Amino acid sequence: MTANNNRANDKHESQDPSGQSHETGQQGQNAGAEPGGQDPEQAKSEANAKAAAQEAARLAEEAARNANAQGEGDPEAEAPADPRAELQQEIDDLKNRLQRAMAETENVRRRADRERQEAMKYAAAPLAKDLLGVADNLRRALESVPQDKAEQDETLKNLLSGVQMTEKELADAFDKHSIKKLSPAAGEKFDPHYHEAMYEVPTDEHKPGSVVHVVQEGYILNDRLLRPARVGVAKAAGGQNGGSQNGGGANGQGGNVDTQA
Repeated sequence: MTANNNRANDKHESQDPSGQSHETGQQGQNAGAEPGGQDPEQAKSEANAKAAAQEAARLAEEAARNANAQGEGDPEAEAPADPRAELQQEIDDLKNRLQRAMAETENVRRRADRERQEAMKYAAAPLAKDLLGVADNLRRALESVPQDKAEQDETLKNLLSGVQMTEKELADAFDKHSIKKLSPAAGEKFDPHYHEAMYEVPTDEHKPGSVVHVVQEGYILNDRLLRPARVGVAKAAGGQNGGSQNGGGANGQGGNVDTQA
Protein backbone atom coordinates (compact mmCIF):
# COMPACT_ATOMS: atom_id res chain seq x y z
CA MET A 1 0.00 0.00 0.00
CA THR A 2 2.82 2.31 0.87
CA ALA A 3 4.71 1.39 -2.22
CA ASN A 4 1.71 2.22 -4.36
CA ASN A 5 1.42 5.68 -2.82
CA ASN A 6 5.03 6.46 -3.41
CA ARG A 7 4.70 5.52 -7.03
CA ALA A 8 1.68 7.85 -7.45
CA ASN A 9 3.51 10.77 -5.93
CA ASP A 10 6.52 10.20 -8.18
CA LYS A 11 4.25 10.16 -11.20
CA HIS A 12 2.59 13.47 -10.15
CA GLU A 13 5.89 15.18 -9.60
CA SER A 14 7.08 14.01 -12.97
CA GLN A 15 4.07 15.72 -14.60
CA ASP A 16 4.63 19.16 -12.92
CA PRO A 17 7.69 20.17 -14.88
CA SER A 18 5.83 19.59 -18.05
CA GLY A 19 3.05 21.84 -16.90
CA GLN A 20 5.51 24.53 -16.00
CA SER A 21 7.14 24.18 -19.37
CA HIS A 22 3.71 24.60 -21.01
CA GLU A 23 2.99 27.82 -19.12
CA THR A 24 6.44 29.07 -19.97
CA GLY A 25 5.71 28.40 -23.63
CA GLN A 26 2.46 30.39 -23.44
CA GLN A 27 4.27 33.34 -21.88
CA GLY A 28 6.94 33.11 -24.56
CA GLN A 29 4.33 33.21 -27.23
CA ASN A 30 2.68 36.24 -25.61
CA ALA A 31 6.04 37.98 -25.25
CA GLY A 32 6.80 37.25 -28.86
CA ALA A 33 3.41 38.61 -29.98
CA GLU A 34 3.85 42.02 -28.30
CA PRO A 35 6.63 43.22 -30.60
CA GLY A 36 4.57 42.36 -33.65
CA GLY A 37 1.33 44.21 -32.35
CA GLN A 38 0.42 47.98 -31.96
CA ASP A 39 2.58 50.29 -29.81
CA PRO A 40 0.69 51.56 -26.68
CA GLU A 41 1.89 55.16 -27.22
CA GLN A 42 0.63 55.14 -30.81
CA ALA A 43 -2.71 53.77 -29.69
CA LYS A 44 -2.97 56.53 -27.08
CA SER A 45 -2.18 59.21 -29.69
CA GLU A 46 -4.79 57.82 -32.06
CA ALA A 47 -7.37 57.82 -29.27
CA ASN A 48 -6.57 61.44 -28.42
CA ALA A 49 -6.82 62.49 -32.07
CA LYS A 50 -10.16 60.76 -32.43
CA ALA A 51 -11.50 62.49 -29.28
CA ALA A 52 -10.27 65.90 -30.55
CA ALA A 53 -11.98 65.33 -33.91
CA GLN A 54 -15.23 64.45 -32.19
CA GLU A 55 -15.02 67.58 -29.97
CA ALA A 56 -14.37 69.78 -33.02
CA ALA A 57 -17.34 68.26 -34.84
CA ARG A 58 -19.52 68.87 -31.77
CA LEU A 59 -18.45 72.52 -31.52
CA ALA A 60 -19.05 73.07 -35.25
CA GLU A 61 -22.50 71.57 -34.99
CA GLU A 62 -23.34 73.73 -31.96
CA ALA A 63 -22.13 76.89 -33.76
CA ALA A 64 -24.29 76.02 -36.76
CA ARG A 65 -27.35 75.59 -34.55
CA ASN A 66 -26.72 78.96 -32.88
CA ALA A 67 -26.35 80.67 -36.27
CA ASN A 68 -29.62 79.16 -37.50
CA ALA A 69 -31.45 80.21 -34.35
CA GLN A 70 -30.19 83.79 -34.64
CA GLY A 71 -31.15 83.93 -38.30
CA GLU A 72 -34.69 82.80 -37.55
CA GLY A 73 -35.12 85.38 -34.76
CA ASP A 74 -33.86 88.33 -36.83
CA PRO A 75 -35.01 88.19 -40.49
CA GLU A 76 -32.98 91.27 -41.35
CA ALA A 77 -29.79 89.43 -40.36
CA GLU A 78 -30.23 87.09 -43.30
CA ALA A 79 -29.47 89.84 -45.81
CA PRO A 80 -27.69 93.20 -45.29
CA ALA A 81 -29.89 96.35 -45.45
CA ASP A 82 -29.93 98.29 -48.69
CA PRO A 83 -28.26 101.69 -48.12
CA ARG A 84 -30.33 103.23 -50.95
CA ALA A 85 -33.54 102.28 -49.16
CA GLU A 86 -32.29 103.90 -45.95
CA LEU A 87 -31.35 107.08 -47.83
CA GLN A 88 -34.75 107.19 -49.56
CA GLN A 89 -36.52 106.80 -46.22
CA GLU A 90 -34.46 109.67 -44.79
CA ILE A 91 -35.30 111.84 -47.82
CA ASP A 92 -39.01 111.12 -47.42
CA ASP A 93 -38.83 112.02 -43.74
CA LEU A 94 -37.09 115.31 -44.52
CA LYS A 95 -39.70 116.12 -47.20
CA ASN A 96 -42.50 115.48 -44.72
CA ARG A 97 -40.87 117.76 -42.15
CA LEU A 98 -40.34 120.47 -44.75
CA GLN A 99 -43.96 120.35 -45.88
CA ARG A 100 -45.17 120.60 -42.29
CA ALA A 101 -42.87 123.54 -41.61
CA MET A 102 -44.02 125.33 -44.76
CA ALA A 103 -47.69 124.77 -43.89
CA GLU A 104 -47.15 126.09 -40.36
CA THR A 105 -45.31 129.12 -41.72
CA GLU A 106 -48.13 129.84 -44.15
CA ASN A 107 -50.71 129.59 -41.36
CA VAL A 108 -48.70 131.98 -39.20
CA ARG A 109 -48.37 134.39 -42.10
CA ARG A 110 -52.10 134.34 -42.81
CA ARG A 111 -52.98 134.76 -39.15
CA ALA A 112 -50.56 137.67 -38.80
CA ASP A 113 -51.94 139.28 -41.96
CA ARG A 114 -55.51 138.91 -40.70
CA GLU A 115 -54.61 140.39 -37.33
CA ARG A 116 -52.78 143.24 -39.04
CA GLN A 117 -55.78 144.02 -41.21
CA GLU A 118 -58.13 143.92 -38.24
CA ALA A 119 -55.80 146.16 -36.25
CA MET A 120 -55.76 148.68 -39.08
CA LYS A 121 -59.49 148.35 -39.59
CA TYR A 122 -60.46 148.94 -35.97
CA ALA A 123 -57.50 151.00 -34.77
CA ALA A 124 -59.65 154.13 -34.51
CA ALA A 125 -62.29 152.47 -32.30
CA PRO A 126 -61.03 153.78 -28.90
CA LEU A 127 -60.62 157.34 -30.19
CA ALA A 128 -63.94 157.22 -32.02
CA LYS A 129 -65.77 156.19 -28.86
CA ASP A 130 -64.27 159.14 -27.02
CA LEU A 131 -65.36 161.52 -29.79
CA LEU A 132 -68.96 160.34 -29.88
CA GLY A 133 -69.78 162.52 -26.89
CA VAL A 134 -68.30 165.54 -28.68
CA ALA A 135 -70.53 164.92 -31.69
CA ASP A 136 -73.57 164.62 -29.41
CA ASN A 137 -72.79 167.91 -27.67
CA LEU A 138 -72.33 169.72 -30.96
CA ARG A 139 -75.70 168.48 -32.14
CA ARG A 140 -77.37 169.53 -28.87
CA ALA A 141 -75.82 172.98 -29.15
CA LEU A 142 -77.21 173.46 -32.66
CA GLU A 143 -80.66 172.23 -31.68
CA SER A 144 -80.81 174.48 -28.62
CA VAL A 145 -80.63 177.71 -30.63
CA PRO A 146 -83.89 178.79 -32.31
CA GLN A 147 -83.43 179.70 -35.93
CA ASP A 148 -85.34 182.99 -35.67
CA LYS A 149 -83.13 184.24 -32.86
CA ALA A 150 -80.01 183.37 -34.81
CA GLU A 151 -81.31 185.49 -37.70
CA GLN A 152 -81.86 188.47 -35.43
CA ASP A 153 -78.51 188.29 -33.61
CA GLU A 154 -75.47 188.49 -35.89
CA THR A 155 -73.06 187.28 -33.19
CA LEU A 156 -75.24 184.30 -32.36
CA LYS A 157 -75.57 183.58 -36.05
CA ASN A 158 -71.79 183.51 -36.52
CA LEU A 159 -71.37 181.31 -33.47
CA LEU A 160 -74.00 178.93 -34.77
CA SER A 161 -72.26 178.83 -38.15
CA GLY A 162 -68.95 177.95 -36.48
CA VAL A 163 -70.54 175.11 -34.54
CA GLN A 164 -72.09 173.78 -37.73
CA MET A 165 -68.72 173.83 -39.48
CA THR A 166 -67.10 172.01 -36.55
CA GLU A 167 -69.79 169.36 -36.63
CA LYS A 168 -69.37 168.94 -40.37
CA GLU A 169 -65.59 168.52 -40.10
CA LEU A 170 -66.04 165.96 -37.36
CA ALA A 171 -68.60 164.11 -39.47
CA ASP A 172 -66.16 164.16 -42.44
CA ALA A 173 -63.42 162.72 -40.22
CA PHE A 174 -65.78 160.00 -39.08
CA ASP A 175 -66.70 159.18 -42.65
CA LYS A 176 -63.02 159.10 -43.67
CA HIS A 177 -62.35 156.39 -41.09
CA SER A 178 -65.51 154.39 -41.95
CA ILE A 179 -67.46 155.54 -38.90
CA LYS A 180 -71.13 155.61 -39.84
CA LYS A 181 -74.06 157.08 -37.97
CA LEU A 182 -77.04 154.94 -36.93
CA SER A 183 -80.24 156.97 -37.04
CA PRO A 184 -83.24 154.70 -37.73
CA ALA A 185 -86.28 156.31 -39.27
CA ALA A 186 -89.71 156.21 -37.65
CA GLY A 187 -91.49 152.96 -38.46
CA GLU A 188 -88.26 151.03 -39.06
CA LYS A 189 -88.20 147.60 -37.48
CA PHE A 190 -86.37 147.38 -34.20
CA ASP A 191 -83.02 145.57 -34.57
CA PRO A 192 -81.56 144.40 -31.26
CA HIS A 193 -78.11 144.14 -32.85
CA TYR A 194 -77.96 147.89 -33.52
CA HIS A 195 -80.76 149.41 -31.42
CA GLU A 196 -81.32 149.81 -27.70
CA ALA A 197 -84.92 150.18 -26.55
CA MET A 198 -85.29 152.91 -23.92
CA TYR A 199 -89.07 152.86 -23.58
CA GLU A 200 -92.27 151.72 -25.30
CA VAL A 201 -94.89 153.98 -26.84
CA PRO A 202 -98.52 152.78 -27.15
CA THR A 203 -99.59 153.79 -30.64
CA ASP A 204 -101.60 152.64 -33.62
CA GLU A 205 -99.60 154.69 -36.12
CA HIS A 206 -96.71 152.21 -36.22
CA LYS A 207 -96.51 148.46 -35.97
CA PRO A 208 -95.60 147.00 -32.60
CA GLY A 209 -91.86 146.44 -32.46
CA SER A 210 -90.99 149.33 -34.76
CA VAL A 211 -88.95 152.44 -33.95
CA VAL A 212 -91.00 155.50 -32.98
CA HIS A 213 -88.42 157.98 -31.77
CA VAL A 214 -84.61 158.23 -31.68
CA VAL A 215 -83.28 159.36 -28.33
CA GLN A 216 -79.60 159.14 -29.20
CA GLU A 217 -77.95 158.23 -32.48
CA GLY A 218 -75.64 155.26 -32.69
CA TYR A 219 -72.38 154.65 -34.56
CA ILE A 220 -70.61 151.72 -36.19
CA LEU A 221 -66.98 151.34 -37.27
CA ASN A 222 -66.93 149.28 -40.47
CA ASP A 223 -69.04 146.29 -39.30
CA ARG A 224 -68.33 146.69 -35.56
CA LEU A 225 -70.83 148.46 -33.32
CA LEU A 226 -69.42 151.41 -31.37
CA ARG A 227 -72.68 152.46 -29.77
CA PRO A 228 -76.27 151.30 -30.36
CA ALA A 229 -78.96 153.78 -31.31
CA ARG A 230 -81.19 154.45 -28.29
CA VAL A 231 -84.81 154.52 -29.42
CA GLY A 232 -88.41 154.40 -28.31
CA VAL A 233 -90.36 151.38 -29.57
CA ALA A 234 -94.03 151.18 -30.49
CA LYS A 235 -96.46 148.79 -28.89
CA ALA A 236 -100.19 148.20 -29.35
CA ALA A 237 -102.33 151.05 -28.08
CA GLY A 238 -104.66 148.71 -26.14
CA GLY A 239 -101.78 147.32 -24.06
CA GLN A 240 -103.36 143.87 -23.74
CA ASN A 241 -101.51 141.47 -21.53
CA GLY A 242 -102.81 138.31 -23.15
CA GLY A 243 -100.18 138.20 -25.88
CA SER A 244 -96.71 136.79 -25.71
CA GLN A 245 -93.73 138.95 -24.85
CA ASN A 246 -92.17 138.49 -28.27
CA GLY A 247 -94.96 139.68 -30.52
CA GLY A 248 -98.42 139.63 -29.02
CA GLY A 249 -101.38 137.31 -29.45
CA ALA A 250 -102.88 135.79 -32.54
CA ASN A 251 -102.70 139.08 -34.44
CA GLY A 252 -99.16 139.85 -33.34
CA GLN A 253 -100.29 142.72 -31.07
CA GLY A 254 -100.74 143.40 -27.41
CA GLY A 255 -97.25 142.35 -26.18
CA ASN A 256 -93.89 143.93 -25.42
CA VAL A 257 -91.18 144.24 -28.00
CA ASP A 258 -88.33 141.74 -27.94
CA THR A 259 -85.16 143.69 -27.30
CA GLN A 260 -82.87 140.68 -27.10
CA ALA A 261 -80.56 139.59 -29.91
